[in-house]
This record gives sequence, structure tokens and C-alpha cells, in this order.
Amino acid sequence: MSEQMLRVLIAQTNRPFLVGFVYGKKGNAYLKQRLKAFNNASKGCAHLLLTDLDSNPCASELIEDWFSCKIAKLNHYRHHNLLFRIAVKEIESWVMADRTHFARFLGMRVSQIPNQTDALLDPKASLLEYAAASNNRELREDLVREIDGHKKIGPDYNGRLTEFLHKNWRVVNALPHSPSLNRAWNALNTFRPIYTKMSNHLS
Repeated sequence: MSEQMLRVLIAQTNRPFLVGFVYGKKGNAYLKQRLKAFNNASKGCAHLLLTDLDSNPCASELIEDWFSCKIAKLNHYRHHNLLFRIAVKEIESWVMADRTHFARFLGMRVSQIPNQTDALLDPKASLLEYAAASNNRELREDLVREIDGHKKIGPDYNGRLTEFLHKNWRVVNALPHSPSLNRAWNALNTFRPIYTKMSNHLS
């Protein structure tokens, strides 16, 4: 889901970005473990890394933990060409931030979705609750299943939400409802890579 969200965001910037290799797909622990390698590789090729806040109390603490430095010294440790963004608290908060289209997708009222999706304590659980109430049976069964009284991700959760992102989701609608998405969007739109003469020659 994070990869698909980034692809949609990049496309909607209308900037001439080209997506090369995609790493990850192994969870946040893998990204954290490989952070120094991504940072070093950014000297020759820009990298965009997205992680969830999850159980971390705030973005600043997560950044300090991952980069092993204080926020004030982050730019001494993070290469300019490494865009590091955090979805608060999970990527589902960004998905639901386009309240108009998400409500239409599930067949619910816009007023049922919080005005600030970053404030949701468990965005994925909230999304599953909304999906379970959908009148569209096929969509409901694809997105959510109930096991021992608990709502779990359905058999085509990623597929259905990916389709929604690429076909209907619009960042312009989502920005007012997710500050973390807004920050990521601004970073993408203002990013200008910096390469040394040597890295330009090698590329």
C-alpha cells in the first residue's frame, strides 16, 4: 500500500520523476536496517523512503531513533537526496484523507469520516470498521473478514485499495485532512536533487 500511495503521489505532482527500483516490501524493520545504505546511495540517485509512525509516540522520536541523531542535527546525517517521510499513524490515514472519494468508494456519508485522519489512533482498524459497514457486499468481503469477533484484513484488501488509489483518490482533496500527507506532498513538490560532478559523470 505504501508503494502504491507513493506512485500515485509522484504521478499527481506532474513532475518528471522516474521510478526506478523499488525496495522494501519486508516491513519497517527492513527499511530501518538498510537506512544507512539508502542514505549513502542517495549521493548518486535520489531515494524516497516512507514508513508508518505506528506505535512511536511522535515523528521526531522515530527520526532520532532511525538516524541515531537529534532532530537539530538531522541534515548532517541525512543526505539531501534522501526524502524521508512518515505517514501518521499508518498509510490508511492518507488513503482515507480524500474523504469525498473514500466515502463514495464505500458508499458511506462523508461526515462519518473524521476531518483529521492523522488523529485516528488505529487508522487500519478504522478503515476495516468502515468497510464492514459497506452496502457493497463484494467490496466488503474483499476488504474485511471477521475472525473470532475481530475484524481482519480481507483477501483482496491491498488490491481493492490500490485500485481506489489509482482510479479515484486525489491528493488535492486529501491535503486538508492529513498534516503528515501535506508535509510529504510539499517535500515532493519542492525537491531538487543535488549531485556532485563525479556522480553526474558516473550516471
